[in-house]
Amino acid sequence: MALDKPYQDIPGTIIFDAEQSRKGYWLNQFCMSLMSAENRARFKADERAYLDAWPMSEEQKQAVLARDLNWCMRTGGNIYFLAKIGATDGKSFQQMAGSMTGMSEDEYRAMMLAGGRSADGNRRLGEDGDAQPQHQPQGAAGKKGNA
Repeated sequence: MALDKPYQDIPGTIIFDAEQSRKGYWLNQFCMSLMSAENRARFKADERAYLDAWPMSEEQKQAVLARDLNWCMRTGGNIYFLAKIGATDGKSFQQMAGSMTGMSEDEYRAMMLAGGRSADGNRRLGEDGDAQPQHQPQGAAGKKGNA
């Protein structure tokens, strides 16, 4: 039985919960293997062959080959593990985060130095400005129809 996950309606956010952990177990284990210089060299020499040695899904392998970190996260990757791929490619975490937002590294840095993204419009799906969260507890003040 699936657990209630009210956090699933946060736009653009993948929560690394137990389900994601199970889904991405082998993807994340592959990433951790890249902590070894020998394994990084083997991966860089023949990425597909190295990935095929892991019991990951084909979709996970394609996401790694594409270096699409958002896709990797959707298939169970955890950003702290996925950072090993970026490090293997000689990328900083800031470069990786920029790629995940569709920004250049400089644009991403400027946004973060300016205080990050605005929360306006990014709280919950269907929320507009000052609207109450969709998952408001029963009996909470401010419910429509309670005057």
